[in-house]
Amino acid sequence: MFQRESSRLKSAEAVVRENFPQFGVNKKQEITRLLYEISKREGIGPEDILGEEESLQDYPRLKKTLLQRRYPLACQDQPSLKTYLPKLKFQDHPLDSALAQKKKFYPKKVFIEKTVASSGLAARFKGFFPKADFEEIGSFKEYRAQNKDSGTADYNKRQETVFIVRENYDFFKKCPCTKCASVCGYHIFNLGFGCIYECVYCYLQEYTNTPGIILPANIGDFFNAFNAYKKEGMRIGSGEFTDSLALDSWTGYSLELIDFFKQHPQVNFEFKTKSVEVDNLLKTKHAGNIVVSWSLNPQTVIDENEFFSSSLEERLAAAKRCVDAGYKVGFHFDPIIYFSGWQDEYGRLIESLFAEINPRDIAWISLGTLRFRPELKTVIENRFPENKILDEELLLGYDNKLRYSDKMRYGVYSYMISAIRGHSKDIELYLCMENKKMRGELSL
Repeated sequence: MFQRESSRLKSAEAVVRENFPQFGVNKKQEITRLLYEISKREGIGPEDILGEEESLQDYPRLKKTLLQRRYPLACQDQPSLKTYLPKLKFQDHPLDSALAQKKKFYPKKVFIEKTVASSGLAARFKGFFPKADFEEIGSFKEYRAQNKDSGTADYNKRQETVFIVRENYDFFKKCPCTKCASVCGYHIFNLGFGCIYECVYCYLQEYTNTPGIILPANIGDFFNAFNAYKKEGMRIGSGEFTDSLALDSWTGYSLELIDFFKQHPQVNFEFKTKSVEVDNLLKTKHAGNIVVSWSLNPQTVIDENEFFSSSLEERLAAAKRCVDAGYKVGFHFDPIIYFSGWQDEYGRLIESLFAEINPRDIAWISLGTLRFRPELKTVIENRFPENKILDEELLLGYDNKLRYSDKMRYGVYSYMISAIRGHSKDIELYLCMENKKMRGELSL
């Protein structure tokens, strides 16, 4: 896969070098990028794209012609496009072989800060992973200062390394809503950083200088700080910078969280996950203010973009187990991926959801289309050379993130809302990271 895309890029560079030697560096870069993306999107060689257009030696005309071919739908809707066409240089760190089989989590190396060496979390990891190499360090900050060369290769192997630390500062924070977006009012319980799953679109990939999974051992300090942070009626959750439950069998966080929030019945706590690790949740009684939520996508999208995670069927089955135990559940159609046949796939997904879960047991459903900072584009291309999500029409949006066009997003949201409302008029629906204008045009 890596070699195929590397060869495709070299072919695009050769076409530009041979046909447009008069172009400057930046112009060559943009035309090369367009030829590469069209070639990948259409499954043809870069040399087969120009045809009669090779006579278009005028750069503006050539670029316009290629943009119309690369973004056919968006060109119909918008007079001008805000594209992102960075230089592409493949590095030899793809995940082709690593994605071939689902791996059982078993870290090879566990670093433990000295101040939490006697913590319950450190003891649990030593008991669960006796073959791992355990090492005490002064602090994670000191470790990073001494190991500055971490990059994509180390990030690809981050499941093999765990850091058990004492968190001192970022206990909680407000959801980092994008500029001009409708505010959701969500708060983040910052319980860990890093994920054992490999999602093609994951924004955490930008943090390739974090060579492992970071887990705080001092959850009691979080609880002490929460008394000053809390607000009645607030919604707070732990699944923003890590999966809430994927490692719960080993961390045991959920048992402590559920017990703690019995003392705060006016606060809703949410676990967000792509896993089926709910056994701990079923061992304990809760106060009715715990919501267990799953990110959902059609199985084809999961197969192509959410490696090592649980299947759709498994996620829905786990949700049903939680409902049977008296929990409210939530679902996040986020990110919704646009592709040929998306309506049929998401339509079947919604039917499967409501065949398994009664609407009265659903606390909320969120909707959010694919979006990410432009810098993530080349990271995705290098780590997942044959990804399909970048083949669609992603343009710089209102917040300078790469998004589908306004018209495409409106069509996606309208369809999803209608399909969900066909099963229930009462479920709380909200848009995630979407602008106020879009929110005002939709009837949720």
